[in-house]
Amino acid sequence: MPNPESPQVTLGSIIRKQRELAALPMRQFAAAVGISNPYLSQIERGLRAPSEAVLSAIADSLQTSADELYSRAGFVGVDEDAKTDKPQPLVDAIQGAEELTPAQRKALLEVYQGFVDANSVRRTRKPHR
Repeated sequence: MPNPESPQVTLGSIIRKQRELAALPMRQFAAAVGISNPYLSQIERGLRAPSEAVLSAIADSLQTSADELYSRAGFVGVDEDAKTDKPQPLVDAIQGAEELTPAQRKALLEVYQGFVDANSVRRTRKPHR
């Protein structure tokens, strides 16, 4: 069960409230974003963290930005980690993998970023006691 005070739960709540304010049914909104209805439901309940690409699509559909959603949800330090000049050898290796097509490299980078984003969410959670 997710911590009800976690930024991930707050993010889901914000997305749900914004969707409802826009008077968009869940099925219609999920279709507009390009995700399944159950996946959107899990995001809105704070059970799953959306990837950067999914959050960007959600933000676009809500006429806001992913950064604004993260900020309102209380994510602290997520953007700072991403903006540092840390070497990213895996990203560089994927981008330089000539044996993959551009579409395959893009997909692999999106999966990798999804894992990185999910780990950022996990680090912001308070430990269960």
